[in-house]
Amino acid sequence: MKRLFEDVINRIPDYKVFLTVDEMDENSKKLAEEYPDVVKLFEIGRTRNNHPLYCLKIGNGSNNALMFGCPHPNEPIGAMLLEYFSRELAENKELREELDYTWYIVKSWDADGTKLNENWFKGPFTLYNYARNFFRPAGHQQVDWTFPIDYKNLHFHNPIPETRAMMKLIDDIRPKFIYSLHNAGFGGVYWYITWETPEVYEAMKNAAKKQGVPLNLGEPEAPYCVAFAPAIYQSLGIRQDYDYLEQYGVKNPEEQIKCGTCSADYAYELCNSFTLLTELPYFYDKRINDMSESDMSRKDAVLESLEFSEEADEFIRSTLNSTIEYMNDKNPFKLALEAFTNNKESNEATRKMISENPDYNRAATVAEKFDNLLVAKFYKMLSYGLLVRANEMELENMRKNNEDNPEKKAKLEEAFNKSLSRLKELSDYLEKEIDYEVIPIKKLISIQLECGLLMADYLKNN
Repeated sequence: MKRLFEDVINRIPDYKVFLTVDEMDENSKKLAEEYPDVVKLFEIGRTRNNHPLYCLKIGNGSNNALMFGCPHPNEPIGAMLLEYFSRELAENKELREELDYTWYIVKSWDADGTKLNENWFKGPFTLYNYARNFFRPAGHQQVDWTFPIDYKNLHFHNPIPETRAMMKLIDDIRPKFIYSLHNAGFGGVYWYITWETPEVYEAMKNAAKKQGVPLNLGEPEAPYCVAFAPAIYQSLGIRQDYDYLEQYGVKNPEEQIKCGTCSADYAYELCNSFTLLTELPYFYDKRINDMSESDMSRKDAVLESLEFSEEADEFIRSTLNSTIEYMNDKNPFKLALEAFTNNKESNEATRKMISENPDYNRAATVAEKFDNLLVAKFYKMLSYGLLVRANEMELENMRKNNEDNPEKKAKLEEAFNKSLSRLKELSDYLEKEIDYEVIPIKKLISIQLECGLLMADYLKNN
């Protein structure tokens, strides 16, 4: 790696907490005031709650690059990268000239959703505190999954305001390079890329190795992921999801898919943009990259995971139904849960897939067993957190509005306590079963930034 890039990475501050949307907005305004010749700040649109979506334009290079944080609002690692990188670009002329891009930076794309996560941004960084304060919207309300698409019988043309704002920006600047700053909650490091770039694979893996963070070598995020190399996958769009459901017996997949496609898919179709995602965990356990054989088959591990998920979804649906009549139609936690527990068709497709694919008959690796039996439970715990918050939100609204309805209050409190108890029970179990470490924010930014610099530099020269 170039010495200039090393110096940039070595200067990343030792952040202890994540910044709020308002803190990031304030810092962007200050940066534009401090460096008016290099930095411009403009609004690309407004969120559904009418919060301004700010974009920084930095430098004046030969190609355009787009970076955005919080495409999922529970993923602020990339926003912290942009907090640091935007200032570094503004102050470091040598870096701007070496990279030779005009940078467009949106720190918090889903600003409304990010605000609903801010209660865990300042710590403590535990499994329970993360799940208790977690929010992620339903697919049809996700800023990076409502881009328009026409594919087979799927026709989606209902982008939300935040998506329309980003579409307009992509249409205007036609970026050569997009860095979509996602991160996972638990596991190890893995990547999504638009097309194969084998020349940079080892350098990207080395970026993780240098920080002591393992690769994610368990199950891929979706069973239809195409691996270019271990932990490096082809970008996902909604077409792959559709084809997978269709292949494994789901009739009319378009009825199951309630969202559109993503920015990577949209920009590639529009102007051949290359998108990089570097997925990073907050928490990890060394078993996530243990490739030795476990004591069960991969098929049995996946089936056990599915059974747990279905039992949990049944609990969530029944608890939600007990108070649904008292919930506002726009309660974001309710809407998310309705989407996240609608898995029957996709679970059946997975059962069919593992019965037909001989690779699932072999012994699971320790990483695959750990992913299916414990990491999957961690992700389901997040839905328990959403269930707690769905009821909590309605109780808070009752208090704010001085609403006197004893029956409604009793029902909401019963569901709140029931779901909180289930959340704590699973959290206690995972705290015992998972020997996890909380990865320092600086290490995560270092990996994500180094991979971004490597890829931007590679694309400039190829």
